[in-house]
Amino acid sequence: MGVFDNFHDQAKTKGRDISDNLEEEVNEETGNKYAEQLDKAQQQTEQRLGIDDDPNQ
Repeated sequence: MGVFDNFHDQAKTKGRDISDNLEEEVNEETGNKYAEQLDKAQQQTEQRLGIDDDPNQ
């Protein structure tokens, strides 16, 4: 695996972490009122950004 592949995997992991943290924060602030809609939006966003797959696979 090259240096750029490693960097690409790290960027995906970081993007996924940010997305998960934002989802948690919004769910806390709204009392999970919009958890289902938020989860669907998060999945769509991650798919469009190309961070929906596990970089460790």
